Amino acid sequence: METLTAEGVQARLGELARVMSVEVTDVCVSTNLTLKARAAELPAWHVLIARRQTGGRGRMGRSFCSPEGSGLYMSVLLRPSLAAEDVPLITTAAAVAVCRAVEELGADRAWIKWVNDVLIHGKKVCGILTEAGFDGRSGGLDYAVLGVGVNVTEPPGGFPPEIADIAGAVFPPGRQDMRERLAAAFLRQFYTIYAALPDRSFTAEYRDRSCLAGRYVNVLRDGGSRRALALTVDDRCRLVVRYDDGTEEALFSGEISVRPETGCAP
Repeated sequence: METLTAEGVQARLGELARVMSVEVTDVCVSTNLTLKARAAELPAWHVLIARRQTGGRGRMGRSFCSPEGSGLYMSVLLRPSLAAEDVPLITTAAAVAVCRAVEELGADRAWIKWVNDVLIHGKKVCGILTEAGFDGRSGGLDYAVLGVGVNVTEPPGGFPPEIADIAGAVFPPGRQDMRERLAAAFLRQFYTIYAALPDRSFTAEYRDRSCLAGRYVNVLRDGGSRRALALTVDDRCRLVVRYDDGTEEALFSGEISVRPETGCAP
């Protein structure tokens, strides 16, 4: 039977078990919301994992399907020394860490769809959401909560119809302890990248894993969309696009959709 326990994750962390505290709960509304509510009382690198979420969230307020038994729903409390404008680097660093972790455990090549989706064979297998808390007196960054949701295997009966065409799973069913192993592998990889976050050395790998370069996208804002050619991801992990009128823009945040004629399946 597939297990998911704090002890099982902790045992796979190696030396990092002394740095991180791991908590596993049966169910919560959202691991990000729970950690944000408890941020004042918890140390950095406290990890909360839920076997099931009833209100999992993604970017732009979207829901994140979080059934029991098939996914890894995890949040990490961080206390970064970053400027507020650099907080999105946590998300992009986490995307690289997810890719490394799933491949370490035998998954096929993982790609990143800017800014926070990890894909395998063109299907979304992971979403990432980073939320920051600020000190009310200084206005500086107090903490960040990094949320990672991974479809480890396909849920029994398949994905809900509304996401069946776009969602995928990292592994086939039947492999044992994959959620514990993946949680630990991700935490090890992310810890290494995060320690070197200021030098942004991970951005080259993020760029290499981008599935958008050379593809047309719709840049969505203010209730409308604008066609653009995705050129590259720069050293600040901004998506550089060229619009049909020849102007270029580096997108630091926001929303894009991949135009159907180009797709996103390297």
